Amino acid sequence: MLEITHLRHISLITPNLEEQVHFYEELWGLDKVFEDEDNAHLRGAGPEHHILHLQRGERRGIHHIAFGMIDKQAVDQAAVYLKEKGLQIVEPPGYLDEIGGGYGLRFVDYENRCIELSAWVDIHTGFWSKKIDANPLFLNHIVLNTTDIHRTMEFFTEVLGFKVSDWSEDQMVFLRCNKNHHSIALNQADHASVNHIAYEVDGVDEVMRGISNIRKNGYQEIWGPGRHGPGNNIFCYFQDPGGFVMEYTCYLSTIEDEKTWRAQVWKRVPHLMDRWGTAGPPKPETRAAMAGEPDTGWVKNEKVTDRGEPK
Repeated sequence: MLEITHLRHISLITPNLEEQVHFYEELWGLDKVFEDEDNAHLRGAGPEHHILHLQRGERRGIHHIAFGMIDKQAVDQAAVYLKEKGLQIVEPPGYLDEIGGGYGLRFVDYENRCIELSAWVDIHTGFWSKKIDANPLFLNHIVLNTTDIHRTMEFFTEVLGFKVSDWSEDQMVFLRCNKNHHSIALNQADHASVNHIAYEVDGVDEVMRGISNIRKNGYQEIWGPGRHGPGNNIFCYFQDPGGFVMEYTCYLSTIEDEKTWRAQVWKRVPHLMDRWGTAGPPKPETRAAMAGEPDTGWVKNEKVTDRGEPK
């Protein structure tokens, strides 16, 4: 079992690169640290080198999700462990040839999602100077659509070392890799894709100022503001120019005592989806946006068995 420290960044493929970069830099509150013809890396107000990478492509999807590890030795040990599990490593351990550097590897899971494990990535130590109404600090969590929630949950818990925090009936499961209630959540769906990406801001005032700023620029929230049951976090969701759904969030629960925490199964009823009652359950249009397009991944890989071994 691996020891992951935190959610680092997400890399998205988009056919709307220029529009996406403008949206996230000028409206959403991220700051561009690098850009070329086909890529843009954007940081938040926290120390992580970048929390969003946008890469030009013919259709939208996930390029990779990056998680932190403590050091080079942990990455090297992860490579051995992943090979033993029969998982395909697409980039073996080494110094990363990407903006922000670091030492890491990449592999794919059974639904062909590419996952990066990395350490020693550059961090920002200077003051945050971007002035906008909302300043995302870091990635709070990512929700993934999956065709088999139990199999994917077992992959994240038994291989990557995540722990189950809570369930939303048999539709969603919330998984943690540190004290935060969840860094990854899984949603049962007809296909694999990204459901939404949540960005942490500094409190409810920034959530509300962010909503106001987005509205002034011609976008409307697709769900929220409200407060979830599982995780107890404040939320408001939007859809970006590339069709991805993202969320401003804050006040996610933390689990301080692993010994006493017991995962519970939350009923999927309106007053637990939104405990404030301001947003109610998501509309059909919102659910459709969160379902996204089927994402078969960009890696040509072998099919794997339930044990993770190639067929």
